Amino acid sequence: MTNPLNPELAAELMRRVAVDQHARGVREGQDDVESDYEAMRAVDADNTAWLKTVVAEHGWPGHTLVGEEAANAAWLLIQHADRDLPFQLHGLQLLTAAVEAGEALPRHLAYLTDRCQVAQQRQQTYGTQYFDDNKGRFGPRPVVDPTRLDERRATMGLGPHAQYDAEIRARYGYPPTTSDGQSTSHPDAT
Repeated sequence: MTNPLNPELAAELMRRVAVDQHARGVREGQDDVESDYEAMRAVDADNTAWLKTVVAEHGWPGHTLVGEEAANAAWLLIQHADRDLPFQLHGLQLLTAAVEAGEALPRHLAYLTDRCQVAQQRQQTYGTQYFDDNKGRFGPRPVVDPTRLDERRATMGLGPHAQYDAEIRARYGYPPTTSDGQSTSHPDAT
């Protein structure tokens, strides 16, 4: 990969995604800690406002403009712009065009597509978005045509949903699904 056309913008994206992840409890080289929801809201609001100015000036910050790592950071910031669905939907259009131009990763488009669909109370396409009711129930939000889910995921560079489900459950401390695909209760559920 060549150097990005705008290294300053790339550096700012990386700085912002580090703050985003820190608020979410991610610690490099250490065990993760509890998310700070108040900090997350503040960071997401600031990042959303800033990203709006970036896309107004530059369009989607893709691989050529900022490099692959910073383009990944841009995707994460739009993914976390949940309090501004109109902007997320605008970002979805920009990201779609960027993927078609080879400037962004299809898997990022899959995640943002699902995120926007769930926010609109629609079934998701790729099975990337999960719910946790804090009462021991955890699982994927409803999916369009589940029998073809893995086919759709493969077109976006995503692995089989069963593998993703196992990874997500392990990450958040939930037991795996049973052999019949049913979700089991969280061990702490009462």
